[in-house]
Amino acid sequence: MRKNTLKIGLFGIGLDTYWDQFEGLETRLKNYLSIIEEKIAAFHPNLVNLGIVDNIDKAFDAGDRFRSESVDLIFLYVSTYALSSTVLPVVQKAKVPVIILNISPEAAIDYEKFNQMGDSVKMTGEWLAFCSACPVPEIANVFNRTGIKFHQITGMLHGDEELWNEVAQWVEAAKVKNIMSNNRMGCLGHYYSGMLDIYTDITKQYAYFGGISKCLRWRNWPL
Repeated sequence: MRKNTLKIGLFGIGLDTYWDQFEGLETRLKNYLSIIEEKIAAFHPNLVNLGIVDNIDKAFDAGDRFRSESVDLIFLYVSTYALSSTVLPVVQKAKVPVIILNISPEAAIDYEKFNQMGDSVKMTGEWLAFCSACPVPEIANVFNRTGIKFHQITGMLHGDEELWNEVAQWVEAAKVKNIMSNNRMGCLGHYYSGMLDIYTDITKQYAYFGGISKCLRWRNWPL
């Protein structure tokens, strides 16, 4: 069996026109992404974090980077509202499974503090920092229309053990898939023709998992 080469991709999304309008928003979202990177890296350290993808050009570059890095799985952190046209090229070009992370920084906005801001621009910026759920239906619909398989995980950045357990399970599943795709599988001898239940379609094994075929022969197999 070849050495485990599992590599995980991670990126966040946003809209570049927001950064000049809402002071501190980009930095805040990057900090959230860094926390997510640390948590995923605790499950598997071989991680490629491309930061916040916030326009079309960056989306195409990110897709190319994920392909060149040969990532096996992508975690897409929906940090705030972003155009689905910015998201689609990344996963289209990467051509690997994608997990949408619909993660809120807290359980809810502090509305008492929010209502005391007295500045519509600052209030909008605060709302955008909690806007992860807003574009998820749009992104999911585009993925469905374009035939991209995905899974969604919803929860909170802090104090949500269930969310991070689910992330860990996806990482473990990716490890198994990676091991299977680098595994050498040999078929020894031939099945007895009357034992119909044990026949294996080797082609399906390679179709779903990959792997390396090896033919083994045992001449004096007893009947």
